[in-house]
Amino acid sequence: MTERKPPGISFETWADRQIREAEARGDFDDLPGRGKPLQGLDRPYDAMWWVKDKMHREGLSYLPPALVLRKEAEDALAAAHAAGSEAEVRRIVSDINDKIREALRRPPEGPPLNLVPFDVDGVVREWRESRTG
Repeated sequence: MTERKPPGISFETWADRQIREAEARGDFDDLPGRGKPLQGLDRPYDAMWWVKDKMHREGLSYLPPALVLRKEAEDALAAAHAAGSEAEVRRIVSDINDKIREALRRPPEGPPLNLVPFDVDGVVREWRESRTG
């Protein structure tokens, strides 16, 4: 633990001494990134850089609920087209339609949803055509 700065010594002198002593002990020898440039020095300053960095490291993202549902609907439609059976196509489309209907009843925060439930029979028809074509 670092000691307190003694009275009568300038902060800069005290801090320099702390750093010099830590270097002499080898406290900085095995730091990750040693000898490499600092990341992001060429980018403009962003006050939320640390939040974005933490979210990136943790594999997190934040999107408004309406955009999350739009993405989920897009992924569900792709999954339905790649499904192995008609029953699976119907289940996938029905599940996402339930979520869309709920969002239409109680609109989520953020941008407009701009979604309507998918036509299950239409998606099944497209799925069949992609199998025969």
